[in-house]
Amino acid sequence: MSHLNLYFLRHGETLSSQTGTYCGVLDIDMTEQGYLMAEDFASAYGQLPWQAIYASPLKRTQLTAKPLADLLGLKVFLRDGLREISYGQWEGKSPEQVNSQYHDDYVSWLADPGWNHPTDGERGIDIARRSSEVIEEIRKTHQEGNILIVSHKATIRIMLCSFLGIDLGRFRDRIGIPAASLSIVEIGKRGPLVKVMGDRCHLRVELREREGS
Repeated sequence: MSHLNLYFLRHGETLSSQTGTYCGVLDIDMTEQGYLMAEDFASAYGQLPWQAIYASPLKRTQLTAKPLADLLGLKVFLRDGLREISYGQWEGKSPEQVNSQYHDDYVSWLADPGWNHPTDGERGIDIARRSSEVIEEIRKTHQEGNILIVSHKATIRIMLCSFLGIDLGRFRDRIGIPAASLSIVEIGKRGPLVKVMGDRCHLRVELREREGS
């Protein structure tokens, strides 16, 4: 029986993923190690028969998708619904700065990021809504085969929560998605089956051991 297999790849390491500052809509580049992570993924998964590649329009996701797309000669379909959470006024700030400057909003968001938002930012439920539209498009366009979806930490966590039936307010507490990690969801007759989550075995050892939260 053929299935539709969704491969969710988080982008490679950035300076923000190393420092822990909030980076959602900021269109930053990857570190040198981030580029190597993207190359390692292409090397490990280049022999798989891919049907299509979808990615967030931000630079770090496009650059992560590029090595595999170039290897296979595939176009990368950019979808705004796959972009990262907007952190609003918190963009570029550390958790300590946010706690000091936006304390009440920060406490509310930590308690339930599904229904509360960073100051002038997005709620988890908003991300679930826009990302689900992309997933629905993919399912209608591709009935079977392997689809690569290159996205971001919070967005992938939220999509996986939706597949698993986990309360969106727990997306930060229940699922770990380190930089350049892969999660795989098989869509079959009985619904979605999460087969792999947060895997980094495709990375060379020295990259695999980097924290890259």
